[in-house]
Amino acid sequence: MKKIIMTLAAAIVAVSASAQVYMGGSVGIGSVKIGGGDSETTYKVLPEIGYNLNDKWAIGAYLGFGKGACDLQNDAFNNGTQEYFTIQPYARYTFVKSQYVNVFMDGGLGYTHYNDVANMFSVGLRPGVAVNLGAKLSFVTHFGFLGYHNLDPDMDGAKSSSAFGLDLSGENITFGLYYNF
Repeated sequence: MKKIIMTLAAAIVAVSASAQVYMGGSVGIGSVKIGGGDSETTYKVLPEIGYNLNDKWAIGAYLGFGKGACDLQNDAFNNGTQEYFTIQPYARYTFVKSQYVNVFMDGGLGYTHYNDVANMFSVGLRPGVAVNLGAKLSFVTHFGFLGYHNLDPDMDGAKSSSAFGLDLSGENITFGLYYNF
């Protein structure tokens, strides 16, 4: 066990020394009003780690949690918000790269588990912008989603829902910081 831990530590140091790893995450907060109900505060916390394969391509993953309305409303949500856990691996293509600003597109898969209510699977694209604040620190924002969602409720007799399209709602905007090793 000790050898495995030491090997992993050495690998992390070696990868970090080559300036290819970035760590950070995003947070989002919003308000949603569903039907005639009261407005509810929604949030998401998405820690992230990624690896730059070259100047244009990177791979990474979000692993986070939050509370929010589902993109696909159905009987499982009783017209309200739910707490959830999510994992979203992605491939990132940076198509504009300058000293101060990078514009990129994340293409990935997603799995979200809404506590004891439903599971959602997604595949799609998320655009983003990174503002380089220094050699090691970047301010990053993601906005919107173009793709497919499938919601599978954990209730007897409930039917699954799916949607394909472009979502530019305020709940799909996140802000974060990355530390580039």
